Amino acid sequence: MSEEAKWYVVHTYSGYENKVKANIEKLIENRKLHDQITEVVVPLHKVYEDKGGTRKEVEKKLFPGYVLLKMFMNDETWYVVRNTRGVTGFVGPASKPVPLSEEEIKGMGIDLTYTKMEVNVGDTVSVTDGPFEGSVGIVKEVHEHKRTVIVNLSIFGRETPVELDFSKMSRM
Repeated sequence: MSEEAKWYVVHTYSGYENKVKANIEKLIENRKLHDQITEVVVPLHKVYEDKGGTRKEVEKKLFPGYVLLKMFMNDETWYVVRNTRGVTGFVGPASKPVPLSEEEIKGMGIDLTYTKMEVNVGDTVSVTDGPFEGSVGIVKEVHEHKRTVIVNLSIFGRETPVELDFSKMSRM
């Protein structure tokens, strides 16, 4: 495929964004569409909430009811996404999918571009963010399409598999 994958927006039932993301990722896995649908994103942003006198940082959905997909639009990918449980349709006139422009992507204030993580099974990585920050572990699985890895970390003296986002770790 010479042309680049484009970003599309699908509308979902309210509150089903993460479920739709998981369903699409499962379909990508089952139908071997990794090279057709390359990313599935529920954009989040951090906000602070005051509860009971304590201020807490929480992540909220940036666009409730929507999921972003980086994909090559063709009959198969359209069919798979459109018929995913929880998806009500693509955003565009008469549900005809229209890719986001570079200006629209930049205007969202979120970074939808990333550098490919060069990590392989057996590599040693360090956790850079989250509850396991500073921990070091061995990569057991790489899920490029989800931008995650499964890493064995020593937690309370036991080897425990933990799923980490590429952005929350670095290769050693």
